[in-house]
Amino acid sequence: MSVAKPPLASGRLTLKQALLTLLIAIVISLIAGSIELLGHASSMRENVQQRTSQQLAIVNGAAAEAAFQLNPDLAHQIAFGLFSNSEISQVAIRDDFGRALAEFYPTQPNASNWLSKQLFGDIVYHEMPLRYYMGSDTPEATVGEISLSLDTVYLTREFLARGYAVVGRSILEAFLLSGLVIALFHIFITRPLLKVHAAITQTDPTRPGQWPKPTLKGHHDDELGHLVESLDHLLNEFQAGLAQRDHLHQLSQYDGLTGVANRRHFDMFLAQQWQWATRAKQPLSAIFIDIDNFKEFNDHYGHSMGDDTLRAVATVLNQCIDSSCDLLARYGGEEFICVLPGKDANEAMNIANCLRQAILSLAIPHAYSSTHSHLTASMGIATTTPEQPLSPDDLLNKADQQLYHAKRRGRNRIEIHERPA
Repeated sequence: MSVAKPPLASGRLTLKQALLTLLIAIVISLIAGSIELLGHASSMRENVQQRTSQQLAIVNGAAAEAAFQLNPDLAHQIAFGLFSNSEISQVAIRDDFGRALAEFYPTQPNASNWLSKQLFGDIVYHEMPLRYYMGSDTPEATVGEISLSLDTVYLTREFLARGYAVVGRSILEAFLLSGLVIALFHIFITRPLLKVHAAITQTDPTRPGQWPKPTLKGHHDDELGHLVESLDHLLNEFQAGLAQRDHLHQLSQYDGLTGVANRRHFDMFLAQQWQWATRAKQPLSAIFIDIDNFKEFNDHYGHSMGDDTLRAVATVLNQCIDSSCDLLARYGGEEFICVLPGKDANEAMNIANCLRQAILSLAIPHAYSSTHSHLTASMGIATTTPEQPLSPDDLLNKADQQLYHAKRRGRNRIEIHERPA
């Protein structure tokens, strides 16, 4: 009979693994995303600087012409072209005296935040001198300068747009990776563990060596396979230990020849039942049984036949008592004793008659008996009651005295201890 065990919450292990895997995947993805964002920030800065330098180089000649000629219309066109670029928030073209020929500012200045300053604060302002070539005999002359400022808020928005995409992709990758790992974990670890757990819960604790050993395909040579083999070895060893314990218990509590209770078992049983009868105010009876002329039987038929006879007698005697509450024990040699909890003298007499008839029914020849041609037995009965209690020793002494009277009065009879009125 297997003992009920709490069911394994299969979702708990999977859930823990899922959460742990998801957490690890998210952390790894965020770290990878952060590294990617740092690389993107660096490349974005380089690209912005390169584009800005290229734009300034492209317009440098025209802007130098406008500064040399002090042509504000041309300077305005050049500055406006640069200002039209979303990345640029301010453009100015000045002559060599610092006077502005063209200048564009945002109508509402953009407030830079901490992130904007960290990303692009050191590359906001760009300027380039305007050099004008007047002829082969004259070196280039500086006729002014062109300057511009980058819109860090716009650049930051562009960076964050890419950042959101990277973070979103990283989280999606984390969920996909987690789902894959969880599925593989469930298939290769959780499900086999559930099989092992189910096998353990179905195991009868009284016969652990007969557990339904699970077969884990694909796990014969890995840790799960070794776990099953270790469990199998442990349960078989435990089964052997239980068998040895039962054997030792059998030897310590039961008679090796007849299989009924031995003297040690009888002594403990009588003490327990006497205490019960005293507390519950119930009667307790004892029947001493002695096979008549058994020494002569052994002398003439042999001890082997004597042993077979004792076994046969014990078997039929056991059939006359209620083994769920009564006890038959071998008291010594050819003597047996019955302990009958809750049964008064009349009930004990009825059982004794059954015992005597059961022995006679065996019809075992005994040509050397002084009382009968077949095997017989003499019996003595004593009972303790709440009204007239006896101690365990007194109960046995009274039953033994009645057995002695039965033998002295001719054997093959039952004597009962008569209680004074």
